[in-house]
Amino acid sequence: MSFPARLQARAAAIQAHLDTALTEFPDAPLTCAMRHALQGGKRLRGFLVMESAALFGVPDAVSVHAAAAIEALHAYSLVHDDLPCMDDDDLRRGLPTVHIAWDEATAVLAGDALQSLAFELLGDDALGEARLPLIRALAEAAGARGMVLGQAQDIAAETAAAPLTLDQITALQAGKTGALIGWACTAGAHLGGADPGPLHRYAGALGLAFQIADDILDVTGDAAATGKRVGKDEAAGKATFVSLLGLEGAQARARDLVQEAEAALTPYGARAETLRQAARFVIARRI
Repeated sequence: MSFPARLQARAAAIQAHLDTALTEFPDAPLTCAMRHALQGGKRLRGFLVMESAALFGVPDAVSVHAAAAIEALHAYSLVHDDLPCMDDDDLRRGLPTVHIAWDEATAVLAGDALQSLAFELLGDDALGEARLPLIRALAEAAGARGMVLGQAQDIAAETAAAPLTLDQITALQAGKTGALIGWACTAGAHLGGADPGPLHRYAGALGLAFQIADDILDVTGDAAATGKRVGKDEAAGKATFVSLLGLEGAQARARDLVQEAEAALTPYGARAETLRQAARFVIARRI
């Protein structure tokens, strides 16, 4: 199976799992807003969960619970990031953002509910003894030592006296973007009872490459392809990997990081080829 086909198949399985989970919720505007937020996207984080789990022989029927959980949590973060008090975006995954399609209060509550859903999915008996380690690790990755901290630093940078340095942006993005990618890449090792070390190193390089690619797309992409507004960083005078390294420099750095990510997978040999392809996809994508 080709990489695009495998990515699409994983995305379909994760979407089906999320759709099934939402059938247990009341038929209410809140649930509709949650369902809206869960539509579309690459499902890359969930894909990384399932592929990392496959390295250790974990069945898809088990890993899909964790894959759906990370996608629910990622969706919550996007709903809140899009709010007027945050990034103030009106387009996400080619659709109106939740606060535009409904209202701000519904968006806040839908995000809250999606975050709760993530941990509910991780509590499924199918995950066995890995449940508690996965729940704790996701709480850490998502909270004030990870993604939320990164978002707070990003907001603070908008009114800072001086633009962030390259080291500061790298540290910020390690939380805002890298923390959830790190959890996704190492979840399979937890499920398989294996050492997560090599996958942790893979995730560090992959997460940074992903963010650099996002910064590049904000310059070179278009809204029709990306499904979100582009050019916002430059318009806001925001320091990014592109503004600090230049477009060619950022592209070169992203390629170097992909090589680092691939090298980290050496212990797994040919079994990790799909994860190597995922690293290449991250900087070649147009969405």
